[in-house]
Amino acid sequence: MTEPTQPAPQEPATPSRRDRLRPLELIGFSAVLAVFAALVVLLVLRDPATGLPNFAMAAIAAGIAFIAAVLTVALLGLGGKPSKEDLEARKDLFSPDGERDGEGDGDGASEDDGDDRAGGGGRWH
Repeated sequence: MTEPTQPAPQEPATPSRRDRLRPLELIGFSAVLAVFAALVVLLVLRDPATGLPNFAMAAIAAGIAFIAAVLTVALLGLGGKPSKEDLEARKDLFSPDGERDGEGDGDGASEDDGDDRAGGGGRWH
């Protein structure tokens, strides 16, 4: 058996300032939406007897709006098309079994060399 080869040492990638501040931009955007929701609740929900705004309901609305905005922005970010730099970086990653993606021993078979009949296989056929 041969020992697995070690990958060539790579210089650590240093993200740009814009890339490092990107999460803060998304959190800031969510905070702005939360403040907007709180202001709407403060203006709409007033105590009928005193006419004072309901700060508890505004805080609850702000919290819900903040969490919803963070989740929405995160899911939209995950669904985006990866850039060229991301695709290049992913080429250098190893798969969990230690082989490079797309490379193997050349026989075209996977590690799961079980019953190859249609329908999966296993002992119940």
